[in-house]
Amino acid sequence: MKSNADPHESKEAANAYQLAFKDPEFLGRPETRGIRFQLELLKPELDLAQAGIENTIVVFGSARFDETNTYYEAARSFARLVAKGCESLPTTDRLTICTGGGPGIMEAANRGAMEAGAPSVALNISLPHEQKPNPYVTPDLSFKFHYFALRKMHFAMRAQALIAFPGGFGTLDELFEILTLVQTRKVKPTPVLLYGSSFWKRLIDFEWMVASGTISKSDLACFQYVDSPEEAWAEIKKLLPSA
Repeated sequence: MKSNADPHESKEAANAYQLAFKDPEFLGRPETRGIRFQLELLKPELDLAQAGIENTIVVFGSARFDETNTYYEAARSFARLVAKGCESLPTTDRLTICTGGGPGIMEAANRGAMEAGAPSVALNISLPHEQKPNPYVTPDLSFKFHYFALRKMHFAMRAQALIAFPGGFGTLDELFEILTLVQTRKVKPTPVLLYGSSFWKRLIDFEWMVASGTISKSDLACFQYVDSPEEAWAEIKKLLPSA
């Protein structure tokens, strides 16, 4: 029996005939990983530029803290201080809160910015156990990444300062990425604040690292400890044009 199927239609339906940028199977191949890198770099860059986001304050910390935790409330208060302190500045001079977009400290900082009427950036990551954006992020400034490297690059690209609250492996990974970039002068000098001196001094003995010869005494200037939202904001205010 003769088929009535149009041979042209079957050829056009084949994957090989699809436009390359519309073919998800092609874009997902190992050989096109470099293209995916470029896309993850470019998409947030264009959207943030369009929104006028040029300067960020990056907030890291544990995803496991809820609103009953004192560090959660401190991150929330700090973000409110930043947002309120910048609201009268031109958009391009404002410091915008930027987090990983998840729960815990990230949620607290996005929440504080939202409560102060300011937008905030969220750089989320695709994980085996899906991590969804917290409810306080600005939807048009919330991005999802597959590659940790590209996500961390975006944290650094617009960061005018970083504040690290107590956290786990992810927080340490992000913190030491920035500290290494500052130490090796791969980025401009960027203030790094460690919130909660008792936690950080017990976790990492930087003085012992100096005594052991693994870092220089001058490397201790790459960061400083703060113990209140007001103390952290006092350091951040020095970055403002009117400071």
